[in-house]
Formats: sequence, structure tokens, C-alpha cells
Amino acid sequence: MPEYPGSIVEAFLRSRERMPEKACILFYGDTCTYERLGREVERWAAALRRWGLQPGDRIALFLANSPTFAAAYLGIQLAGGIVVLVNTQYRQVELRHILGDAGVRLCITDAERKPELARVAADLPALEAVVWISPSSASASPSENDRILPPGILDCDSAAFLADGGSAPLDLPPSEAVALIGYTSGTTGRSKGAMLTHGNLAANSWAVTQAWRWTEADRLLLTLPLFHAHGLGVGLHGTLLVGSTIDLRRRFDAAEVYDTLLRGETTMFFGVPTMYTRLLAEARRRLAAGEPLPPPLRLYVSGSAPLSVQTFEEFERLFGQRILERYGMTETMMNLTNPYEGERRPGTVGMPFPGQEARIVDLQTRQPILDERPGEIQVRGPHVFKGYWRQPEATAAAFDAEGWFNTGDLGWRSADGYFTICGRIRELIISGGYNVYPREVEEVLQSHPDVAEVAVLGLPDPDLGEQVVAAVVPRVPGAPPSVDDLIAFCRDRLASFKKPRRIYFVESLPRNALGKVQKHLLRERLARQDFAVPAG
Repeated sequence: MPEYPGSIVEAFLRSRERMPEKACILFYGDTCTYERLGREVERWAAALRRWGLQPGDRIALFLANSPTFAAAYLGIQLAGGIVVLVNTQYRQVELRHILGDAGVRLCITDAERKPELARVAADLPALEAVVWISPSSASASPSENDRILPPGILDCDSAAFLADGGSAPLDLPPSEAVALIGYTSGTTGRSKGAMLTHGNLAANSWAVTQAWRWTEADRLLLTLPLFHAHGLGVGLHGTLLVGSTIDLRRRFDAAEVYDTLLRGETTMFFGVPTMYTRLLAEARRRLAAGEPLPPPLRLYVSGSAPLSVQTFEEFERLFGQRILERYGMTETMMNLTNPYEGERRPGTVGMPFPGQEARIVDLQTRQPILDERPGEIQVRGPHVFKGYWRQPEATAAAFDAEGWFNTGDLGWRSADGYFTICGRIRELIISGGYNVYPREVEEVLQSHPDVAEVAVLGLPDPDLGEQVVAAVVPRVPGAPPSVDDLIAFCRDRLASFKKPRRIYFVESLPRNALGKVQKHLLRERLARQDFAVPAG
């Protein structure tokens, strides 16, 4: 069995004991050492216990990136609570659903987001307290910050909440206890809360750091949000586990990232495909101005959405490095990865992480199938979540009798073990009795020189059942390519039944905070034809 700690809290405390004065989090000129962060973690844990937190209580983090996020996150877990992660872009409908569904007792937020939380607080009977972080800059007006919460809900800033808290010895959480609830993206209905245990998180972080040769000598530049599995479960957890340093930013800014990379202090960068396309555009602009490229990094990683072959190849041509693409999800954190040493194959997500398993099963028989044939991806291992919060039927449906988790993703495995994802099962298009995998058509259209971005989906058709439809963002705004040319381009490269029957030109694709295309929104808009005129 691998030797990894029982929780991320335990991993952090080990790193703190080993190197207390080492920089843990760099944040816009401020250096937070492991010792300093440890003291803040203990203050949060003691204050939460003093407030009345009981083991298993749900505490929400509706908070932007900062060292305070890390301190509160670890403090909640050290005190025995369960963290509920909340996307900072969420508003009334999402907040009401997530905070209500999880039965959150206390929410930690910031001055910018507090007014939005106050709008739904009366609809959350379990909510007892709101603790808000004082703004470091005038990002919200006093009138907004002073929005009154309903009677009976404690309303105080973090300074008052933490005052006189001190620190008290607390037991480490058991590995089998739930550490956090991460809500799924909800692209096909109401989002579900995935319960991940302390053991799940520690096992997954161990697997990631082993696979990517992550050591305490690394410095990760992280612009991903900490409310998401990519930024938190990969970036922050890995840093704390090995005792390395994280250069944390509030958000991604291509020019700022490029300037940081030029300094040569960064060894790793984790991003989503949209970040890489913008970084490429920034590099082209800098080169045209006579500026140099950044020095090589030890590792560039992409995830959370498919990385196109074109972006992969262009990045390699310009930066001279091959991006490592991996595959994960809220319920499992990380599942598959291209190798650190070996071929990083564009268009694929590699093989299982150490200590994990993955396979392809037939959609009807649910039996494992041969390589090179598409089916559903199943995964199994110590990283797989405990189940969905208060949804036993959904949990039962998510697993088979042998403990394999049904990811809901379509894909296949090559003869030499590389997995390729071709879409979600619910996105599979059945046109005239034939299966069409959107990712395959998207890859072809993306390779056309006049196409910047594309999303392929199925819309109802009285004859075929579903017709293949493409939403295309032209590379040159206002100058779309010929529809006939695009359809002929697909016909030359794909079976006829896979080519788009209709093409819409759009200014942009709807995306979530991590850059993943929200096809349910796109489908609704195309069906209403309220933002684009069909081009064919």
C-alpha cells in the first residue's frame, strides 16, 4: 500500500513541522510561510469550535482566491467540519440550491459577495452565521457591505470571529470522514453534492504528485479558482502534500502570467484550454514586439475541458514544450494522465494514475469491451467519492456491483493503453440510427484555418431523430468561412452521417468559470435561434 497521510490537513501539518519558515503561498508580494499559515489554520479551527461547530457540520466557502481561503479551508477540516465549495460567480438561484441542499450552518464569504448571500439568507433555514473577510481594497461600497441579514443570523467580520480564539489541540480528522462536498456542474439538471472523504483527497493528491514528479523544490503558478477541483484538489493539495510553494493569483491574466513566466522562478503551470489559447495569443504579441519567450518550465498541465490538438501542437511549436493533459471530475478529482516521462499524446488523456484503475464498458451490456471501441469510462480506486449528498438512489446508480464508478463520459482505449474522451453520454448524438460523437466532429472543424472555436451537439429532427449541428466562432470576427466549405471539409474527413447538417456562426460559446462549454445553454439558444442565424 502507498504511504500517504490520512488527510490533507495531516499532510500540511507534516510539511509545517518539517520546514516551518518555507514559503507556502505567495500572494501579490505577500509571503505566507508554512508556520504562518499553520497558526491561521489553528485560529480558524479554534474559533469554529468555540462558535459551536460539531463534527459533520457543513461550512460553505463562498470566497475568492487568497491565503485566507486556504487557512479557512484547512481550519474547517481540522475542526471536524465539512467544507462546501461555492463558485464565486454563483448568484441567487445557485446559492439557494447549494446552501439549502447541503444544510450549511455557517458561510465564510468576502465583502464583495456578502450582498448576494444576504439576498437569499432568509430562504436558508439552516444558516446560522455569516463570517465575511474584510476587503483589502475598496471593492464594495459600505451600503452594499451593510446589507442587513435576517434576524437570528450572526453577522460578523473575520477579525471579530477570530478574536481571542487562540489555538487548542484538536484531533486530526479520520480518513473515512467526509472532508468536502463539491457540487457538480449541473449541465443536465440540478447539481448534486459529491461527498469526498479525507482519505479520497489524500490518496488522489499522492497519486498526482507521484505521477508528475512533484517535489518541495517546485513553484506552481496557480490562477485557477480554489473553489474548483482543479485549483484546489490538484494545485493546493499537491503543494501542501509535498511542501512546495504556490504562487497564487486571484484570476488568470495572460499578460501577468507571461511576465511571471519570464522571471524564470516558476516550475509548473496548471491551466484550462482557454488559458493556453490566450497565452499563445500573448506570446505572438510579445514576439512581434521583439520580446523573448519565457524559459522552459518543468511542467505545463491542462484539464477541466478538452485541449484541442491544434492548441497542443501550436504550443509545442511556439514554446517548445508538450502540454500534459489529464482527466478528472468532481466525484473523483484526478483519474487519468498523460505520462510525465514518455509520449504525451495530443487528443488523449493518458492512463490511470498510480493506484487507480480505469476501463471501457459497453453502454448496453455494461461489460468491458475491447480496445479501440467506444463505450463508457469507468474508474475505481481510493480516490473515488463516497456518494452523493442525501441522494442514495443517485449514489446506487453511479456504481456497479464491483465498485466501478460510472463517469458518464464516453471514450475508448488504444491498444497501448491511452484513453481518449469523445463526450458525455448525454451528449451522444444518434442520427438516423448512427452514433455520432461530438468531440470527433469538433476536432475536425477546429482544424479548419478559419475556425477559432466550435461546439457540436444534436438538435431534434423529425426524419433523423437528431441532426448534427455546429456552433462556430470564426477566427476573424465578422468574416465567417463558407458554410459549404466547412461541410465539404468535414465530408472529406468523416463519414457522411457525421457531418453537420446545420452550422451557426456565433460570436462566442457559453462557458463556465473553468472554460468548459455549457452545451445545455447553447442548445437552448440554438433551439430558440435567439442569438444566431443558421448558416446552412
